Amino acid sequence: MLEVRKSTERGIANHGWLNSNHSFSFGHYHDPLHTGFGPLLVINEDRVESSRGFGTHGHRDMEIISYVLDGALEHKDSMGTGSVLHYGDVQRMSAGTGVRHSEFNHSATEGLHFLQIWIQPNVQGIPPSYEEKHFAPETKQGQLRLIASSDGREGSVLIHQDASIYASILNGADQLEHALTNGRTAYVHVIRGKVEVNGIALTGGDALKITKENLVSLKQAEAAEVLLFDLPY
Repeated sequence: MLEVRKSTERGIANHGWLNSNHSFSFGHYHDPLHTGFGPLLVINEDRVESSRGFGTHGHRDMEIISYVLDGALEHKDSMGTGSVLHYGDVQRMSAGTGVRHSEFNHSATEGLHFLQIWIQPNVQGIPPSYEEKHFAPETKQGQLRLIASSDGREGSVLIHQDASIYASILNGADQLEHALTNGRTAYVHVIRGKVEVNGIALTGGDALKITKENLVSLKQAEAAEVLLFDLPY
């Protein structure tokens, strides 16, 4: 079964300094038909003005992944971690028993554009932890690059859930397939460009929920960048 989630149907939060699109219910935006997809609970596409950001706030028992698209994301947390992330960087923070952090646009002149992703963990009460890795564009070109997994394989960041996240950059004749085993679903989020997913044409901000299928296919791409989530059903 295939279900399209159009970019224009996402929730919108415009706070002046922050313009955010919510793929799932978040904050003041609530849509009972889109409260998550399995353990995938949040995909927020955030655009943050220069020198602005999210002040110190807390989380518990959540896997929080940041995928930077443009600009510089400055992160600080109660574990003593401080970092500035750029395009290609992926950050994973496991909130566990509790962590406080802040996220700001590090630049005084340029905007910040990133995806904030929340995944519900399959364990609770673990010590909070942090990890970041860089995935160069060429490692994603024409292929599915594993960026997050339950065991940190292939150099991916480790998340506490039976889920795998792949990133890909596709164009022209590029064609990819990803097999889904029994009991697995997939969620494909198009970051930018155009791509055909399982025969359905999607553009930036669109997504496709895939259930009771055995394959995810990506083709007919035009300057596309996508995330593919392989999730438990």
